[in-house]
Amino acid sequence: MNMKRVLSLLLALVLVLSLVACSNGDKETGKETVKESVKEGETQTEANGKMELDDSSLYLITDLGTIDDKSFNQGSFEGLEQFAKEAGVKANYLRPSGEGDQIYKQAIDQAIAAGAKIVVTPGYLFETALGAAQAEHPEVKFIAVDFEPVVGEESKIAENTTAVLYKEEQSGFLAGYAAVKDGYTKLGFMGGVAVPAVVKFGFGFIAGANHAAEELGTKVEVKFNYTGSFEAKPEIQTMASSWFQEGTEVIFSCGGGIGASVLKAAQDNNAVMIGVDVDQKDMGQEVITSAMKNLQGSVYLATKEAVEGQFKGGQAQVHGVETEGVQISEDFSRFKTFTKEQYDEIYKKLIDNVDGVRDNIPNDISNSNPESFADKMGATTIKYIEN
Repeated sequence: MNMKRVLSLLLALVLVLSLVACSNGDKETGKETVKESVKEGETQTEANGKMELDDSSLYLITDLGTIDDKSFNQGSFEGLEQFAKEAGVKANYLRPSGEGDQIYKQAIDQAIAAGAKIVVTPGYLFETALGAAQAEHPEVKFIAVDFEPVVGEESKIAENTTAVLYKEEQSGFLAGYAAVKDGYTKLGFMGGVAVPAVVKFGFGFIAGANHAAEELGTKVEVKFNYTGSFEAKPEIQTMASSWFQEGTEVIFSCGGGIGASVLKAAQDNNAVMIGVDVDQKDMGQEVITSAMKNLQGSVYLATKEAVEGQFKGGQAQVHGVETEGVQISEDFSRFKTFTKEQYDEIYKKLIDNVDGVRDNIPNDISNSNPESFADKMGATTIKYIEN
């Protein structure tokens, strides 16, 4: 065999081996193809349609509350559970070992290490932790409930994160309106901590009460306090009891676990209360209604969108009356006179912004003291009680 023929055979062999190697690489990993067709942060499964799930794919991390708080954490988890049951997989949750950005971040990392593909984080306490996690784990989808992640000093919603927000002021408005229409004129508001959601609930509550009072040609009083905690505490029960004993007829409890303290005070004083976030009527007969956010429905939808490749990453979804994202309880049996027809009427007025009713709800929450807009509430006397 001459030298030219040897060289020709060697070149042919090299060419064949190169083609085989390229073919096997695409077949086994498809990485080059994925890079061209899949956006940053997506998986191959998502590029082809649905995300594949197993029993470790879905996780929720609780904030300071518990998974059975009959409020924010529970409502969010029920949305995750609803989708998990439809998908035939397990819904998991973790409760951080303590408080603080680093501990919340560790809980998120723990869920991801366990196999989480979708992580739900309810509550503003995750702002900083999720701001870091979304950058470190672009392959994971995050659902930030009631807040936007923060990086440095600014909000930043990454492409693998969607923020689910609510117009709590509208829900609070509906609760305050219903209470006054039902005949209550001495109201109380007890909010856990003066975070945006709580402040908006409280401001809306006052605005709704004032609107109803103006319609009825009456005057109302509202006592207002931030308890400084989202947990049930004896001192919260003591304060609620003193309010009831001083003449307050109904207290809007807006702070997760503090509802148990307000409820006990209501039971001890033959009084009533208003729940928050989810329908809390099962807590006791004293809960006449609840100012609700559609936590279950919105978390369910965001999870479904993530799995089906329709994830709204990089943006906030804000739910109000226009999307039926806020409401009060559907059970009107605990009201004395307020009816479903009256509720439907005011709900539609909010949607249509009749006479600027929606615009008149205070929306500047930079000052959490409700006395800052007292001059605009002509039929309401506001008494802000600091701790």
